[in-house]
This record gives sequence, structure tokens and C-alpha cells, in this order.
Amino acid sequence: MNNPDFWHNKWAANQIGFHLEDVNPLLLKFWQHTSPSYDKKVLVPLCGKSEDLIWLASKHEEVQGVELSQIAVRSFFAEHFYTPTVTKISGQHELYQFDELSIYMGDFFSAPVEPVDIIYDRASLVALPSEMRVQYAERLKQLLKPGGKILLVTLDYIQSEMSGPPFSVPEQEIEQLFSGFKLTRLNQDIAGADHPKIAKKGLTRFSEEVYLLEDI
Repeated sequence: MNNPDFWHNKWAANQIGFHLEDVNPLLLKFWQHTSPSYDKKVLVPLCGKSEDLIWLASKHEEVQGVELSQIAVRSFFAEHFYTPTVTKISGQHELYQFDELSIYMGDFFSAPVEPVDIIYDRASLVALPSEMRVQYAERLKQLLKPGGKILLVTLDYIQSEMSGPPFSVPEQEIEQLFSGFKLTRLNQDIAGADHPKIAKKGLTRFSEEVYLLEDI
């Protein structure tokens, strides 16, 4: 990551407004579009200590996550009273394993992740500045098996009106990043006038969007 200290400091200061206390309702609603089955392997990049991991592990026999922050990884297991097996891996990575879950602690771009059938990205692509998003998208393509699918949650707003992260990644950019993939917008939640991003930040527009990307 080009500025790992930024995210380490966020976790150290508990400035984790991006963390959801419950399973993301968008995951519950739209996961079916990935044609999931128990034997399909799942990857959650930049996973933090997301509750989504628990839900996914109940639906799939193998779920891999990658997270830069050791605080986040250790908190995840401690909060769920799991005692993982921890393995030092060559380089700067540690592997935390418990039942169906494997979380690699370290840099996503060099983590020894195995190829998967489905990737779930809720707050990863939008966490990265524009210069890193191309590299990130290429990494996802490398890790996705032929015919695999990506469930992607992004944000769309006028970038000049608010500094990220989270950054704005509109549909046109997604099409460019995943050229050759079939792109389907599953949902668009346009913020009303009382939404904090409109009322407090003064944004012209703000929407949360869900996409299905299919390797065809």
C-alpha cells in the first residue's frame, strides 16, 4: 500500500467510521447474484474486522481475507472469542486461521492468496487513491478464477467536493478498470437532502452503488 501508516494510524486511534457493527445489508440482499454455493471460495480484500466475514464463512467452506492492520485482525478474532492458528509467512505476512476463515495480515498486493470463485469488495476500491485503483483491479483479476464474479460496493460523488477516503469511483471508471468484464448495476441508493453527506458536507450528490462484475 502506498501509505500504510495512514490505515495503521486509523486503527490505532479507533477512527474506523468505515467499520459496520453488523453484516452489511447490501451483502445479504445481493450476494445471491454471485451464484454462490458452499464449495465456492471467497476473497474479501482489505477486510478490516468486518462482520461480513462471519456471514460469508457460514455460507462457504473457504473464505480468505486480507488486512493490513494487525489491530484489526486481532480484534476480529478476540471479539468473536475465536482462537486462531497463527502462522508466520515469508516476508511481512502472518496467516490467521479458524475453521473456514483465513485472514492474511499484511500487504494485499503481495499476500499469498489462493485464486477464488467470488470476490466481495465493500470498502476496498473506494479506500484507494486513483493511482492505486488500476493496480488493485489488476490484482483482483489475477486472483479471480475464470468465470468468477465480483460483488462491488462503490460510492459516486463529485470528488472535488470532498477529499477521500472513501473516494468516488463512478460507473465509467469501473468499466475502465474491469474492461472485458460484464458489468451490471444492481442497486443505486441516491442520498436525500437530509443525508449527512449532503446536509453536513454540502455535496451536490452522493450515492452508494452495488455492481456485479462477471468474467466472461
